[in-house]
Amino acid sequence: MKEYTYTETKDTRSGFGAGLHQLGKTNKNVVAMCADLIGSLKMDNFVKENPERFFQAGIAEANMTSVAAGLTIGGKIPFIGTFAAFATGRVYDQIRQSVAYSNKNVKICASHAGLTLGEDGATHQILEDIGLMKMLPNMVVINPCDYNQTKAATLEIADYVGPVYLRFGRPKVPNFTPENQEFKIGEAVMLNKGTDVSIFATGHLVWEAIKAGETLEAKGISAEIINIHTIKPLDKKAILDSVAKTGAVVTAEEHMLNGGLGDSIAQLLALNNPKPIEMIGVDDEFGESGHPEKLMIKYGLTANNIVAAAEKVISRK
Repeated sequence: MKEYTYTETKDTRSGFGAGLHQLGKTNKNVVAMCADLIGSLKMDNFVKENPERFFQAGIAEANMTSVAAGLTIGGKIPFIGTFAAFATGRVYDQIRQSVAYSNKNVKICASHAGLTLGEDGATHQILEDIGLMKMLPNMVVINPCDYNQTKAATLEIADYVGPVYLRFGRPKVPNFTPENQEFKIGEAVMLNKGTDVSIFATGHLVWEAIKAGETLEAKGISAEIINIHTIKPLDKKAILDSVAKTGAVVTAEEHMLNGGLGDSIAQLLALNNPKPIEMIGVDDEFGESGHPEKLMIKYGLTANNIVAAAEKVISRK
């Protein structure tokens, strides 16, 4: 098992903020909009240095999305920021009609996604956003795993022409990926080569997958661990190549099972190479208010759950 270490924990929303700040210096077509959450989205530095390229929409997410679509017609690259629950569910009609259908170059940057939003509770802990976004034609869906990868993704999507949904979160998580990494949309990252089971993880569950791999290795099980930072377009080749070797699959995500990463991989396997699969995610229920770490344990989104799923799926070969 390849060893992964980290020297600090950082929130992924700050990775977005750092990337946006850098874009403010290097890409004059980048503009930013926010729905009254500048501090929460870590957009402060961009706003301070580029006041003429920032537009405060207030608590009017639908209007913000429509205005952003209009700005693209003039060649601007709008990065719109708010909580994931509001960035997707509240404004789905505007995203579908004004952004995705029209293939507008809008970057929907969504923070505070998933159970790890914690004490804010079920109304804000959206667990359906990836599904909502990946079903839209033309939409790219990205869910990076740590601060460095989120910053790299933020920089990369400015160069991509077309609508993007970028998902990140509030809690501090291990920052273990390379600082100056090259982020490639739609290209999965091999974290550990293995032969017994393929573990495909995304977002905050990537680090849990790494910890699970260490535990499995101690039990004599060789786990191949792959970071699927881009849900759409899915890296089909990387997934199918891995599964052809291991013959067993575990998916792990901080999202509803319906419509998430596991759903996409299960469909891919069903059409190409059916193999036993176990999925780690929230199973058709809303979240609740609580400490993020305790919620992850209660809803079964930990390294221990991934280990158990790996052992179970191997027994089904």
